[in-house]
Parts: sequence; structure tokens; C-alpha cells
Amino acid sequence: MAYSRILLKLSGEVMAGQGSFGIDPEKVAALAAEVADVARTGIQIGLVVGGGNFFRGVAAAARNMDRVSADHMGMLATVINALALQDALEKQGIQTRVMTAIQMPQICEPYIRRRAIRHLEKGRIVIFAAGTSNPFFSTDTAATLRALEIKAEVIAKATRVDGVYDKDPLKHSDAVLFRHVSYTEVLTKSLAVMDAPAVAMCRDNKMPIAVFNLNVHGNIQRFVQGEEIGTIIGS
Repeated sequence: MAYSRILLKLSGEVMAGQGSFGIDPEKVAALAAEVADVARTGIQIGLVVGGGNFFRGVAAAARNMDRVSADHMGMLATVINALALQDALEKQGIQTRVMTAIQMPQICEPYIRRRAIRHLEKGRIVIFAAGTSNPFFSTDTAATLRALEIKAEVIAKATRVDGVYDKDPLKHSDAVLFRHVSYTEVLTKSLAVMDAPAVAMCRDNKMPIAVFNLNVHGNIQRFVQGEEIGTIIGS
């Protein structure tokens, strides 16, 4: 295997499947089965999932809602997704823990860095929910922070496209795929991969980012086995 510990970043939209809202049980079950296959190989997996299938803070702010309140609602949406994913993973026989930056002890564990690392060492998947608990920070930034804290070797961002392009491939048929791109290029060219603060944090700490298509079955497994798929963002 190319890696022993990864941070897998998923968008909330993937939980909705073909729908535009909520959770698609079949899609979540299929995703859990794929992640479970990777976990069974001994790879330690930390996981961050967004909440866009329920609520997006920025969109709500555009509708004149207070941004802080909107972002807190978005954080709670990530907890819903994390619990759904935990249930699906445990049905695959994989021990899973949800750790949240906002304390809710009746539902899940509070995020404690050393405890999270211990869970990983015991072979449990750890799902980090509720972002960083701070408004104005995206789940991309939360994923980067958690990856650095648990000493992951890479952030694996699974998306709807094959990697990083010079423009949106869903809108432009002539979009060009990058196999390797630097942090600086991502920032200066405003390539839509992750939020700028997250990319800058990765650059400053030399944390590589891998971007690949989640809709291609087996891509997570191929990535951890070292196959060249998608795009690698690095120095």
C-alpha cells in the first residue's frame, strides 16, 4: 500500500445520490462498502463529510440569514451525515467512531486528538463531524486541520470529476486535466479544488492532496494501492 493513514474528504452531496437533498440509503451503503474494503486492508482512515446535501451556510447567507447561525446549522448537518455513514460502515462489520467538534455526548464522542489517534491505531474508522466548531471555516479547512493533527500522509478528496482541471469539466468539453499541480498554481489560478485557506495550510505544512472521481467504483482502493489516478497537488 502507498499509504498507512489517510484523511478521506467527501462532499455532503455524495450522500444524496441522484437526489438533490437528504440521504440516499443505497448510495450511502455502496460508499460504506467501498470504504470498508479499504479499511480491511489495514489502512487507517479518518473521514470528513460535508453537509451540503442538507444545508449550505454560504447559500443561506445569500438569503439574508446570519452567517454564523447558518454555518452552525451546516455543522449540525455534517453530524447527521456522519451518523448515517457510521451506521452503514458498522453494517459492513467495521468499527467506527464519530467525533464531533461540538459536544453532544448523547450522540457521539467529543473530538480529542489523542483519542482519535488511538481509535485509528486500533483499526477503527474515525469520522470527524461538526467542522472545527467555528463559523466561516469550511469542511475543507476542517479536513486539513484534522489531517495534520492525526498525522495523515495525504488528504484524499473524492469528487464528481476525475481530478483538477483548468476549468469546470462539467461545463467545458475542452477542459484540461492536470496530473500534478502545485499549491501555488491552485491558489493563483483559482482552480476550484478546495478553499484557499485549506490549500494554503496544506502548502505550509507540505500535506499532499489527491483529487479523484468517487463515482468510479474502486477508485479509493486504487489510490491507496498507489495507482496514478486523478490529480496530486503538492510542492
